[in-house]
Amino acid sequence: MARRIPPTDLLITLMGTPHADDRVTTVLRLTQALLERGASVQIWTCGYATLLTQQGLGEDKPRNLAEWNTVYPTTTSLVRGMLKAFPEQLYWYGCRFCSDDRGAVDHLPEVVLRPPGGYAANVAAAGRTLLVGVI
Repeated sequence: MARRIPPTDLLITLMGTPHADDRVTTVLRLTQALLERGASVQIWTCGYATLLTQQGLGEDKPRNLAEWNTVYPTTTSLVRGMLKAFPEQLYWYGCRFCSDDRGAVDHLPEVVLRPPGGYAANVAAAGRTLLVGVI
């Protein structure tokens, strides 16, 4: 049985290579700001962006040689924190085909994998849609 997509104010579709530029940071910061203002947000990851919620990334990134004593969280840790802080406002989806194709099979339990054909239901449930990345 298909899971119902809750209505949200915004759907952000994040596509492409996640660390080629600042798009992931931009999406995470925008999402955080919107959630803090009371908005509801869906994130749909596609392509290599499906790797952002892999549990194998752990909590922290490897140490930065320039800032040895500074701890930097992984994207998995950041997403987990937002999902816990805003459980009724934030919904995270991943393209099942893109995820499977890249071996991204150990997502956070809150991440819902959907086939590309399900994307239309996510768009229909959102008041607005924003595409970030490359098609």
